[in-house]
Parts: sequence; structure tokens; C-alpha cells
Amino acid sequence: MAGTGSRGRVERRSAGALENEVLAVLWATERPLTPAEVQAGIDGGLAYNTVHTILKRLYDKGLVLRDADGRRGAYRPAKNAAQLTAEAMHEALDRGPDPIAALQHFVRGLSAEEERALRALLADGDL
Repeated sequence: MAGTGSRGRVERRSAGALENEVLAVLWATERPLTPAEVQAGIDGGLAYNTVHTILKRLYDKGLVLRDADGRRGAYRPAKNAAQLTAEAMHEALDRGPDPIAALQHFVRGLSAEEERALRALLADGDL
């Protein structure tokens, strides 16, 4: 949420932060939403044009789909939050020169609960 800085100026959210907020609103529902509905779901009073621009940017990136079912201008996420996070993790591993070392560092940073879940997934073999 945009806040007021130490000198009374309004702090701007990054484009990535705004995109994440829009995606969070879309993930919170089962149906496509219009830009006005997304705007209503975001805290911080974003202008309608800003929301529309963010939705278009997300559409251009393939992260949201436009609904073709009669609700003109309605959007829905192309992937759920877990799928998008997993994709980002794979992309991060692919960028580095040593993905195994990166994975080792990642696993060392897991909470006890996350480690238990990872061990259970690997032991289950149902990946």
C-alpha cells in the first residue's frame, strides 16, 4: 500500500508490486473480474486507468487472460499463485551458473515446516 514518506510525500509502489496486488485480487475469486472490480479490491485507491494499464501489462506478459465468455473486459489469472511462484523459482535456478549450489542454499533457508513438506513430497514420489 502506498504510504506517506518522512517528508509528507506519497511513496510510489513499483510496477511489480502493483502487478502482484492485481494478481492477488484475481486469485481471491473464482470468476473473471472487470478492471472496476479489481480496482475495488485493491487497497490504496488506485485510479481506474492505472488498474487497466496493469491488467493490460499482465495480459501482454501472459499472466492474465481476458474472458471471452460475455463479460467484456473481464480478466482472470492464467496460472494460480503456486504455479507462478514455482515458475519464478525455476527461472532463478536457470539464471545462475550453479543451480545445485543455489538449491542447497535455498533448502538451508527453509523453515522446519517447509522442510517437512519438502521431505514428504520427495518421499511420496508423486511429483
